[in-house]
Amino acid sequence: MEKNEISQLCENIYFVPGENRGRFPSCHGLLLTGSETVLIDAGVGESQIREIDRARRIDVLIITHSHPDHIRHWYLLHDRVIVLPRETPDVVMDLDRLGERFMGSEDLGKEWVRWVRNYGVRALREPDRRYADGDVLELAGCRLEAIHAPGHLTDHYCFFERITRTLFTTDIDLTSFGPWYGNPEADIEAFQDDVKRVMSLPYERVCSSHKTPITGSATRYFEAFLESFSRQRQAVLDFCDPPASFEDIVAASPIYRNGFPNKILQKGFESNLVRKNLEILLRDGLVEERRGRYVRTSITDA
Repeated sequence: MEKNEISQLCENIYFVPGENRGRFPSCHGLLLTGSETVLIDAGVGESQIREIDRARRIDVLIITHSHPDHIRHWYLLHDRVIVLPRETPDVVMDLDRLGERFMGSEDLGKEWVRWVRNYGVRALREPDRRYADGDVLELAGCRLEAIHAPGHLTDHYCFFERITRTLFTTDIDLTSFGPWYGNPEADIEAFQDDVKRVMSLPYERVCSSHKTPITGSATRYFEAFLESFSRQRQAVLDFCDPPASFEDIVAASPIYRNGFPNKILQKGFESNLVRKNLEILLRDGLVEERRGRYVRTSITDA
């Protein structure tokens, strides 16, 4: 598939690749055509959206969740029908409050706002409609079943198109990086349940926000993605031997491996990623906290 080339997946459904191969701050999207034209997510790039809109006016924009790479260029379609998840809070209409939501503090939130504004991200407007788990959106000759998958983010959704059996897993993205749960509201075990739920659906093809489409069985991709949860937890566990403080583990960056471009935000995201894994390791008796340091227990060596 050529870079940025829109490709037909099946009747009425097209894959719209995002800029930079769908990597942040972009994402892949889906285009539905029929009696109306529907774009799922607004992170495919300004030029892609403008080109699609010139060739076939976009009537409806569906946002799968409120992360910046999914809402990025929504304002190009500000006068169209905009549809958001029921769970998306009103803070999406205020970029400062959205930053605080995603980062967990006012100061880090301000840094997040400065960062995403560099990519042209703007606060959303009030939506025209909302959808909820189990709703079937009948648009453009398609029947989109909304699947709430809140482990990644409280308002995160996947879609299963019932007629063509096309599954859009959004940020259950099946990439080699693995799952991302770096916001305070994300939940690792709920995320794992979400993956198991969508992989059990009778799909014929799978598209995600950051990987090119998979035709036929995607079982090995789902299983590898699930295994990434264990890989990430093991990476955190490895930094508990010898004993280490929380700050030491975060600085070592077991998840990002110090590859995030904004080091202030990396520390915030990495702190959440590490903390969530440590909570599970503590619960399961695989580490202990002693005098402010996390210590790998003998159970892990048995």
